[in-house]
Amino acid sequence: MSPKEQKSEVDLFVVGGGINGCGIARDAAGRGLSVALAEMNDLASATSSASTKLFHGGLRYLEFFEVRLVREALKERETLLRAMPHISWPMRFVLPYHKDMRFEGNTPTSKILSLVMPWMRGRRPAWLIRFGLFLYDHLGGRKILPGTTTVDLAADPVGKPLQNRFAKAYEYSDCWIEDSRLVVLNARDAQARGAQIMTRTKVVSAERIDDVWHITTEDQSTKETQLTVARMLVNAGGPWVEEIIRNTARINSSEGVRLVRGSHIVTRKLFDHDKCYFFQGEDGRIIFAIPYETDFTLIGTTDADHEDASVKPQCTEAEADYLRAFASNYFKQPIPKDDIVWSYSGVRPLYDDGASSATAATRDYVLKVNQDGEAAPLLNIFGGKITTYRKLAESALEKITPFFPKAGPDWTAGVSLPGGDFPVDGVASLIQELRETYPFLDDFWARRLIRAYGTEARLILGDAKSIGDMGKAFAATLTEREIIWLMDKEYARTAEDVVWRRSRLGLRMSKAEIAELDTWMTNAGKDAGPMAKDEAPHIEAL
Repeated sequence: MSPKEQKSEVDLFVVGGGINGCGIARDAAGRGLSVALAEMNDLASATSSASTKLFHGGLRYLEFFEVRLVREALKERETLLRAMPHISWPMRFVLPYHKDMRFEGNTPTSKILSLVMPWMRGRRPAWLIRFGLFLYDHLGGRKILPGTTTVDLAADPVGKPLQNRFAKAYEYSDCWIEDSRLVVLNARDAQARGAQIMTRTKVVSAERIDDVWHITTEDQSTKETQLTVARMLVNAGGPWVEEIIRNTARINSSEGVRLVRGSHIVTRKLFDHDKCYFFQGEDGRIIFAIPYETDFTLIGTTDADHEDASVKPQCTEAEADYLRAFASNYFKQPIPKDDIVWSYSGVRPLYDDGASSATAATRDYVLKVNQDGEAAPLLNIFGGKITTYRKLAESALEKITPFFPKAGPDWTAGVSLPGGDFPVDGVASLIQELRETYPFLDDFWARRLIRAYGTEARLILGDAKSIGDMGKAFAATLTEREIIWLMDKEYARTAEDVVWRRSRLGLRMSKAEIAELDTWMTNAGKDAGPMAKDEAPHIEAL
């Protein structure tokens, strides 16, 4: 049988291995639908690994009156937190106040205040910020996360790194999320429920024939092609959603996507506590300064239009300078350029609603079904926030299930992702238990494993009694046994997959160390010791 003649049949074919695609695949598979997903690169290789790493309601979206989006996101924070307490955790955000804080000029709120309070000249009054935080505390309901408090910056440790001109701050709650791990765990759970997950597999064509889709995919490594017949196609291509509509499925559509680039910088550690700063600029923009990977600080994000999805987004020197200057306007110590240890940039595929600026473009998701008569349906996914990915998937299934009457009901709320089957406040206990069972682990190593794998950390460590039992030791606590797990269970193929998406250990590794890991993974561990043959039973399937 020639490669093109290889054929499979499914109910649903999903294009795109970002958080929306993997979330939809998981939800659909759990309802009993047969599902295939194709991602042309690694999972979370674009937008979904380049976020600001927050499960948050979007405080600033209230100024755009996006109340439904904010309410939904606020409700989701705790639902998601319970399902993945290893990769998500509560975080307190400190919002320093000063009289020169201003609105972006084109927000609905700023336009109204300019009419009723023209003497404010675009400034955000303290009462309005506090009112916004009151809404933020109560729109979605809270059972786990504490509410807003007022902070005396002269007395509280969070005021120490800030300039003395800041006397007061508001402190509120949101959550951290390990974004690319979220994608991988959704893909794993989808596969466990029967979905076929194909990474590094490009959809080269999708054609409606009678009442089904004929989808041709190409393995990016072997160049072999395969035909899949599907009753429905889901376009979760992210930045490439419009290209898939027009060039892959060859459909005329008026729906468009607005590509907005968000850039971040990572610096040396700028403060010694575990709270995040929410800084408001005199230009109306906001940025976060967030404790990151123990020894670093993450600062972002920018908002700039990005013209072409095929052009890889990069944090420009101008964007990095803007973020440094913005944060330096708050911190006592200015941030020099050589403090930046890494930068990254992602493209948000927002629904093109005709907004006047990238900042004003809606962050809400838009789902559009394309169907002509009895033709096979196509669902196009525009926009979305990482916080609302599960609700987006449920909304997508509302569009999908009318075509599949036997599909089951909603089910994902509160169902844990792999490794997340423990209480929200159970991380410290898991770390302690892991160190007691595996005394060769130091605190950093044990904490990293629990934060990445949760209860599955024990499956990776297995019967190891010493570091030597973990196989070849790479840098930054990476070992052969963990790499085999990532290749066998989590779709990792290259060192980049491991050190920049399954973890962020690239911040602690040299180029030579990363290259050594890449060579070992390319050789699939054949010459890397006894574990490669005796304890890695499924690597050949990758």
